[in-house]
Amino acid sequence: MIPPSKDSSAHHYIGRFAPSPSGPLHFGSLIAALGSYLQAKSQQGSWLVRIEDIDPPREVAGADQAILRSLEQYGLHWDQEVRYQSQQSDYYEDVIAELKQRGLCYACQCTRAQIKQQGGLYLGHCRQLGLDPQDRAIRLQVDKGVSAFIDKLQGEVSIPHNMATEDFIIKRKDGLFAYNLAVTLDDIQQGITEVVRGADLLLPTARQIGLMQQLKAPVPDYVHLPLAVTEPGFKLSKQNHAPAISDLDVTLTTWQALAFLGQQPPPELQSSGQQTLLNWAVDHWSLDKVAHQEEIILS
Repeated sequence: MIPPSKDSSAHHYIGRFAPSPSGPLHFGSLIAALGSYLQAKSQQGSWLVRIEDIDPPREVAGADQAILRSLEQYGLHWDQEVRYQSQQSDYYEDVIAELKQRGLCYACQCTRAQIKQQGGLYLGHCRQLGLDPQDRAIRLQVDKGVSAFIDKLQGEVSIPHNMATEDFIIKRKDGLFAYNLAVTLDDIQQGITEVVRGADLLLPTARQIGLMQQLKAPVPDYVHLPLAVTEPGFKLSKQNHAPAISDLDVTLTTWQALAFLGQQPPPELQSSGQQTLLNWAVDHWSLDKVAHQEEIILS
């Protein structure tokens, strides 16, 4: 197992913001960026930025640089060099090789259509077949699974049994690495002590914790912030064509994001200047003020 970064320490907070370059930052992603930044900086911790560019068909040319420019314009400056998942392939392959050696993953030939016919959950059909991994998906063997975990904002999160025990894909048939593998391995290697992100990733967290446990790696704390939605179940996202955040009304947009996160910024800070607002936000940040719910409808 490749060890965590030497910068990590049991006494030093390390957080991160990990956008995919499938479009510019929108208000929903600003909430995740701002919440993770403030959670880190309020504890004198490090805040890292990671570009999750492991799914080329979904990526937009130049989106990574647009995201980084927006973060800088909003005063959200990162520590350490930006990490690109597309540059971590050797690391991911090494860990998959380790899992294979330990008998913890296997090749699978089942199609989505076949799995759908079986009720939508994979039932371990290929576990004992010893298939050649060439041009086949690789699944992690999950013998026990994580049925529940504690989120510092959402409380105890229970995972449906069938999902908790499902052998899930860590490398796709097309050769691309799966999100659950890449995000977990990067969190391990970068020494992330707490993951702050949107509540749309609440259930996949159990799979990531399970993989960390299989690799005997420390498990970070988790904070899943409420999603900004236009109606129940319809979150702001790049896939739903959410508009990019404004680079002209930076302070006002940040003030609105802080209000969404329950921080009650004084009205006069709407025109105070970005750095003044961020300084106030770091000094007054309280996770207890954030709504303990998975969605908030924008008014």
